[in-house]
This record gives sequence, structure tokens and C-alpha cells, in this order.
Amino acid sequence: MDVLESMRNILQAESDAIKNIPVSDQYQKAVDAIVEHVHVRHGKLVTSGMGKAGQIAMNIATTFCSTGIPAVNLHPSEAQHGDLGVLQPDDILLLISNSGKTREIVELIPLAKALYNDLPIIVITGNPDSLLAEEADIVLATGGAPEVCPLGLTPTTSTTVMTVIGDILVVNVMLATGFTRADYAKRHHGGYLGHLSKKTKNKQQEDKKNSEGK
Repeated sequence: MDVLESMRNILQAESDAIKNIPVSDQYQKAVDAIVEHVHVRHGKLVTSGMGKAGQIAMNIATTFCSTGIPAVNLHPSEAQHGDLGVLQPDDILLLISNSGKTREIVELIPLAKALYNDLPIIVITGNPDSLLAEEADIVLATGGAPEVCPLGLTPTTSTTVMTVIGDILVVNVMLATGFTRADYAKRHHGGYLGHLSKKTKNKQQEDKKNSEGK
């Protein structure tokens, strides 16, 4: 098999995995919970994952930050060595584990609950029947598609799907909170996106002034 044929197969497999993400009312519950705890109560979103899932958790946290939802990434191992102190009463946890069996993530739940028993927990997992899913308040299943890695081991398809689920949450929270380009510009000052958002903001302000002057 040459690279082009392999590429087509991978694109097809990962596209199918995205299309087969289970659609459920759990997404509405997740969005409502994030809005309530962060936007309304002024807590924060705390994401966590181990290994490659941890990188996805970090990406989700930083994306939420730039769209008006304060978020931090908590390394599950460091949590057991003092970093658990980042948690506050009105926070909400988003935990990611493809297997639903990742020891450090499973152990994080009772540690967090020992601090604040009412802390809501959202889980993204490929195993909705796992112990992690059983302990969660909201479960977002990935669909459990096989990895495109030829060994069937390296996180590839699973991390793609996790990223898409994160995007679904971010976009719908933005819609729920009415987050605007002007809001984005206040949080993103550097780089091309910062330039673009400020340019758009300035144009909107100019259009508003012109409209009011008529």
C-alpha cells in the first residue's frame, strides 16, 4: 500500500468515526452544566487526562479560555501531589480517558469529591460502561472506533474524536453565552487571530457610530 492509498483510508476511517459519535441529550446537559458553573456561578472548568488524552484536555481548556470560559488543565498525577488545590466549590470537572480505566483519572474522582462532594463531573470516553463512566454525572461517548494506527494501539482516531467533542462543547457554550467577536478580541491580542478580531471589532464600532449619526 502506498502513502496516497493509506492517506485515503485514514481520512475515510477518521471521517466515519466522527460521523458515528453518538448523539445524545448528554451534550445539552454538559453545555448547561458548564454555563451554570462557569458563566453564572463564576467557577471554572477543570480538564484532565493522561498521556495523549491529557494533551486533548489541555487543548480544550485553552480553547475555552479564549472563548470566555475560564478553564485550567490539571495533570492527574500532579493532582495527588498538591495541585488538587486548584479546585474550588463552583468548578466543574471534564475528564478524558478513551478506555475509561486510566488509573490516575479514575483515582482523581474520589480525591476531588473529598474536597467538594457536589462537584459535577463530565467524562469523555470510548467506554461508556467503564468505572469512570459510572462515577460521572454526564458521559459523552466517543463511539469507540478503532485506531487507524496499524498496531491498533497508538491514540489516533480516538484523539481526533475527542478533539471534535471538545469543539462541540466549546461552540455550543459560545452560542449559549452569546459570546461575540468583541468579547474574543478582549482575550486574544496577539497573532493573526488577534489582529483579525480587533479589526472586526473596530469596523463594528465604526458602523455603529455611523448608524447613530444618521
